[in-house]
Amino acid sequence: MKKLLVVGLMMSGLAFGQVKKDTLEKEYKLEIAPADQVEKKQKPNPLSKKGQVFVFYGWNRGAFSNSDIHFTGNGYDFQLNNVSAQDRPTKFGIVYFDPSWFTVTQYNFRVGYFIKDNLALVLGIDHMKYVMDQNQTVNFKGHISDPEYAAMVQNGQVNLADEKFLTFEHTDGLNYENLGLEKYKNLIHKKNIDLVWSYGAGIGFMFPKSNVKLFGNERSDRFHVAGMGTDIRSSLNLVFWKNWMLRVEGKAGYINMWDIKTTLNNKPDKARQDFVFGQVLAGIGYTFNTKKYK
Repeated sequence: MKKLLVVGLMMSGLAFGQVKKDTLEKEYKLEIAPADQVEKKQKPNPLSKKGQVFVFYGWNRGAFSNSDIHFTGNGYDFQLNNVSAQDRPTKFGIVYFDPSWFTVTQYNFRVGYFIKDNLALVLGIDHMKYVMDQNQTVNFKGHISDPEYAAMVQNGQVNLADEKFLTFEHTDGLNYENLGLEKYKNLIHKKNIDLVWSYGAGIGFMFPKSNVKLFGNERSDRFHVAGMGTDIRSSLNLVFWKNWMLRVEGKAGYINMWDIKTTLNNKPDKARQDFVFGQVLAGIGYTFNTKKYK
């Protein structure tokens, strides 16, 4: 019986020792697991993750619908109907790249911050230019007390070609200061190239410097808040070398300005108008992460 007891104890000790050895081997193997099996926090795709930021600078071409412009002031209250206008792009040259002249061109600036994955809050400045077509005859409705300018109205119309009656521009410029929300979606992801599509909408205020000369008065030329605007937009963004970005954007919107300065008199001389606009812009930007990734 004693021999059987001794043999049993020896067998149990051997089994316990083998289990302990196997357990140690497993733990050791876990500790020295290959590095490529350890999960790493990867750097996210550009224009995709909360905390990312981008800045952008570019240039635009704009188009505007015809609009009715209503003028009021001392001795007059009238409306010019269906007035046409164009933008005025600066001729391509060094002015597009000289920082001291950057406000001369029709430019766009953006800074965006991703408040959540694939959703950015974007602050923008759209410096467009609006120039009334001078060579046009428009319908007139209202009254003018000054006989010289009242005589320019013939059969309910006025010819603007000689510039004596009116010149009307927002050329320094038609400034749309806006805040937008944009949704982003990665279309192509390669080692050094990403193609990202975005769409969104914005709203903001109009801060024009309107160059207006009415009835031979001294030209009004002052920055001021004249109204508001809203827009929808979509863009394609080509991100290369991980951070640099080429952006092409299309935008359509509505502008309503009810306080356009027309003379140097603050009150009561002013004009109001509303119109639809379209814009195509392109330029270069830079995107980066505000969070660190291994």
